[in-house]
Amino acid sequence: MNITTDSTQEVWHRLEEPGSYEWWYFDAEDQTCGLSIVLIWFAGFAFSPYYMRHYAEWRSRLRSDSPHPGEYAGFSFQLYENGREIVNFIKEGSDGLFDGDSQAIGARFEQNSFLYDPSKDEYHLTIDFTFPARDKRVRGSLLFRPSHRYDYCRNNDCFPGREHRHQWLLSVPKANVEGQLDVDSLRGGEASRRITLQGQGYHDHNFGTMPMHEYIDRWYWGRVYAGRFDLVYYVIFFHSSACKPLAVMMLNDNESGRQLVMERVRFSEDQFSRGLYTPAHGRILTMEEGAVRVEVTHAEALDAGPFYIRFNSLYTMNVDGRRVEDARGISEFLNPAALQSRFMRFFTGCRIWRDGTPSFMYTSYNFFRHQFDWLNRKKL
Repeated sequence: MNITTDSTQEVWHRLEEPGSYEWWYFDAEDQTCGLSIVLIWFAGFAFSPYYMRHYAEWRSRLRSDSPHPGEYAGFSFQLYENGREIVNFIKEGSDGLFDGDSQAIGARFEQNSFLYDPSKDEYHLTIDFTFPARDKRVRGSLLFRPSHRYDYCRNNDCFPGREHRHQWLLSVPKANVEGQLDVDSLRGGEASRRITLQGQGYHDHNFGTMPMHEYIDRWYWGRVYAGRFDLVYYVIFFHSSACKPLAVMMLNDNESGRQLVMERVRFSEDQFSRGLYTPAHGRILTMEEGAVRVEVTHAEALDAGPFYIRFNSLYTMNVDGRRVEDARGISEFLNPAALQSRFMRFFTGCRIWRDGTPSFMYTSYNFFRHQFDWLNRKKL
């Protein structure tokens, strides 16, 4: 396990190992109008049921061809308004849909791309996709301008001499974000909508050389912008008893400019909860080191599945005697164990459009979701 903030590591790593993965994550919020956006580019879609099924069959010698990450690239886009899902698009496919660069920072999946401009320290995101199953087309662009960065590196590899099994690169802990999105109906069934976003965002990058469920037991991640203080935390538990859990908090004081990176965080998870199709997780997290204490309450699930939950969360912080209460931020929980389950892979597949692969589950799920969305709009 490696943690770094070295932005030069954001380049595409062209991983070849079966089960390996790489992704670039961006999120943005405009709290004045209740909008929240998440965009992810995947080179080796770590959460693809098709990829994990291929890997499991190859490991069990049920098929001889090893799974290559290039055959399972992907792109996801989620748009929420006041906690309600507006668009939830996930598509994956094989070679030709994804392209990256091993020298410059950027990637493309079909017509969706991001590119970093080092001369201006800006990320330019372009979005352009059709979503026939929900009668939608989304087009637009976003600009991410980093507010600050950290300078930090930590190698917590439990197996010296071997490749890092997972790397988390915190590239942009906070950015000023602006842009526009057009959400249109493919069949003219609903009015077009232009969304203007001006808010704050975050960007990181992850990659690993083996499937996550073989190395990682679970993780918690979150970030909050709470006036004077910005906080990012990362907590990860490993399968191997030789690897101790790792917890890190990074705090930026927007008044003094002081930055703290806390590596000896005392962490606890309480009030466990689980659903029929969601993993067991702590609803309240507590993290503490020195004069900093943080409590995170997972208040509202924005997105949930067999291995992953995304929350609107409430943060209470004590920093050097200064108290911040009920600041709103984003948090996530991941337990990749469900990626091994045939049933859960089948269930997860209903939300993923696999290019060139017909899926009754995908078609049925999105048909009912589209009808549900239509009924909700009628009630408004």
